[in-house]
Amino acid sequence: MLYTSLIYRSTSTPVFATHKGKATLLSNSEFSEESSSSEEDSSEECQSNSGEEENSQTSGSESHKSSSHESPRSLKRAVSLSSMTSESDYAIPPDAYSTDTECSEPENKLPKTCSSSTDNGKTESMEKSGYLLKMVKTWKKTWKRHWFVLKDGELLYYKSPSDVIRKPQGQIELNACSTIAREREECLCIQLRLFDIVCNLKADSPNLLEEWLRVLQSVLRIKAASPLFTHPDTRPIMKGHLTKVYFILHRTSVCLHALMLYFLTQFPLGQIKLWEARVEEVHKSCDVAEVSAQYTLSIQSVNQDPVYLLIDSPYEKTSWLYHLSVAAGSAVEQVGTEFEQLLGKLLRIEGDPGSQLWRHPTLCFTNEGLSSPLTTLPSQALQTEAIKLFKTCQLFINVAIDTPAIDYHVTLAQCALQVCLTHPELQNEIYCQLIKQTQKTPPYGPPGTLQGWQFLALCVGLFLPTPPILWYLQVHLKRHGDSRTEEGKYAIYCQRSLERTQQKGDRQARSSRTEILSILLRNPYHHSLPFSVPVHFLNNTYQVVSFDASTTVEEFQSRLNQDTGMRKTAQSGFSLYSDDPTGKDLEHCLQGNLKICDIISKWEQASKEQHTGKSENARTVKLTYKNRVYFSQQMRGETERERLLLAYQTNLEITAGHFPVNKELALEMAALLAQVEFGDFERPFSPGPSGAAQTKSNQTLKQVLERFYPKHYRHSCTEEQMRYLLSARWASLRGRSSSECIRIYLTVARKWSFFGAKLFEAEVSKNVRVWLAVHEDGVSMLEFNSVVILASYPYKSIVTFGACGQDFMLSSGTNTSKDKSTEKHLFAMAPSKVRDVTLLIASYINCTQQRKAAAHHLSAPALLLALSGEMKKSKESRSKSPPAACRPSKAPTLL
Repeated sequence: MLYTSLIYRSTSTPVFATHKGKATLLSNSEFSEESSSSEEDSSEECQSNSGEEENSQTSGSESHKSSSHESPRSLKRAVSLSSMTSESDYAIPPDAYSTDTECSEPENKLPKTCSSSTDNGKTESMEKSGYLLKMVKTWKKTWKRHWFVLKDGELLYYKSPSDVIRKPQGQIELNACSTIAREREECLCIQLRLFDIVCNLKADSPNLLEEWLRVLQSVLRIKAASPLFTHPDTRPIMKGHLTKVYFILHRTSVCLHALMLYFLTQFPLGQIKLWEARVEEVHKSCDVAEVSAQYTLSIQSVNQDPVYLLIDSPYEKTSWLYHLSVAAGSAVEQVGTEFEQLLGKLLRIEGDPGSQLWRHPTLCFTNEGLSSPLTTLPSQALQTEAIKLFKTCQLFINVAIDTPAIDYHVTLAQCALQVCLTHPELQNEIYCQLIKQTQKTPPYGPPGTLQGWQFLALCVGLFLPTPPILWYLQVHLKRHGDSRTEEGKYAIYCQRSLERTQQKGDRQARSSRTEILSILLRNPYHHSLPFSVPVHFLNNTYQVVSFDASTTVEEFQSRLNQDTGMRKTAQSGFSLYSDDPTGKDLEHCLQGNLKICDIISKWEQASKEQHTGKSENARTVKLTYKNRVYFSQQMRGETERERLLLAYQTNLEITAGHFPVNKELALEMAALLAQVEFGDFERPFSPGPSGAAQTKSNQTLKQVLERFYPKHYRHSCTEEQMRYLLSARWASLRGRSSSECIRIYLTVARKWSFFGAKLFEAEVSKNVRVWLAVHEDGVSMLEFNSVVILASYPYKSIVTFGACGQDFMLSSGTNTSKDKSTEKHLFAMAPSKVRDVTLLIASYINCTQQRKAAAHHLSAPALLLALSGEMKKSKESRSKSPPAACRPSKAPTLL
């Protein structure tokens, strides 16, 4: 579960529904027998109502009300409708939820109108249009009337409503830094401000002014919260439970760079702008002292009323005071620890290299332990952990690296990095400690040790500190970057790794043993990509691919395709697989956004849990590259390497009995691969079976039969007869090139209408086994022995699919005018296979939708017509019995 939770983001098998031609996630857990039937009905309602929803032009409140009435079931999301509408002064981000059903497609929705709760409980649209007066400056200030349109978070203005189809006369930018204020209570004016740009607007009536104010404030709240949803990897600088005075409610606050957002649920209730605000501690003489709290902080910003935060813990008070002051950019050198105050002074002088501050003992290397942390931490437990962390760093730096002690350094590094991942508050601390221990101070002290730079290189590839420590790290690396020394080379390497981590984000798992050994022993600064791992192919070859600490699976596959001469993954249909750390015969398809280093690390951890002892260090992850999604149109533009790997993958299906070939055809196809693998067949020259040449020939023939001939055909005749028949067919291929043999092999294999399909063994009832074939047109059920079609389920008829208890569930329906029914089919199979077949069907559905969209956008109508003709022929061929079922008993010729 440790490994599968990283690969699939959940240890349970998901359930999907098809909606508008796409596979949309319904639930991350399997359905029960009772819930699956009700979910099918709701999914069917979703599909039948989708057309009406698209054509309706009702307002936001009407559509929300109707959709809630027509689909009366709770949303299987992180939040419910009741929690979303419980507050009256915050807006819900556009992608937070959908009021349709679970089978909506939020990833394709534009950031358009969303619902914002009002005081009376009704919802209103966040799109608004109407006349407003805008102050313009000519030779004097005057008001000019415009037609304003607020849509998709943009405020555009035109001369009149009839001009909205033309280019707007102007645009007023709305983002997280914008502010909106009402000038005076009796005035009908509002003021929009973005930095130094001020825009004054005036409404015709008080009611119109209130409407515009309410909608604009909702848009600004969404803009402020957008980094949390558009960039989910954004890490807050500080978070915790506080009490905001005048709203005596415990709210989770998040300090997001120069904004402080406060929450009641998972969506922002409001924001406090911190830039250039004054943050200070308030004494008990203040009016807020009547509220029971030990400490009080005040935030006084421009154009906003003062805000008071009540805090109980002294550690949290110190931490909030420091981080809020840093975010506000005021008095940074007067708050925090001594180390942080020195850092603030360096920041004020912009890191002047001639400053004496660089030689301050607090910032430089020390052999003594720490009595207190270098950074401000919100609890005493974290402060104790920070002191232990410094002892770990000292041990890593001071103990010499040699063969007996290498595992000791691996353990030290992994323990320290795991603590920092578990407690993100300590990530700033470990960076400050490592910068201190690698700070050069000649002639006043020893230079930074090489092992300290190696530890720093591990941290930079894993996570990054928050400002201003990030600035301090960048200055530190720049000051020590020198290609003439070992330490300088590591500093240059850390600079490259830092840039990559900024691009790709933090990692999820600690550094693996493989990664640590590469940093300690392989001099990573000599390579732009310091790590490497072999990728295996099904023809018993492999390709070593290099990567860095931030390389994703998508980037890894792109480099692999370049090195092996293959097309892009979307064109070839090949995917990267890993084996299972438990040692079972399982494979896991790796998602493109995962990082290779995270995969290796989680695999190592899971393997160590399964196999305790010294032998676990010898086991490494095995990566395999093979075809996953096959479309007949992929045949155009296939490279030689793709054809070769497809042939060997087809051979595995044949030898396992998943391919309908008779004995003679299987023998000829085995001879073709023997010609590819070994070249021309060499007959032995020495007479008699006892000759060495004869023995070698027999061993080669035996090896070919074991690798390329179906297992269930090997017992039909003696081994000597099989060798004789194979040698005769192999010898007839003399002079044929490998590419020609592969072409012949695939020409024969592609005559089966299910070529490229993935077959899964399943049971439909007790002791009744079938094959489930997942292919480009749908899912087919095949008879187990003859591989004859029993039933077919095109993708357009599939309603839901996924896990139902311990089985795989497939619900198919007909949407004709006469008959609208849904049938549920259950197939018993292994839990890992249930997950594989579910994700594969979802991939086929979504890939088909993407290919149609690309063809519609790029191709000519004639090409579209041709493609539709090919698809029609392919479907007709799949509706017939496979050609091997009526193949004659005599051996067909391929040559």
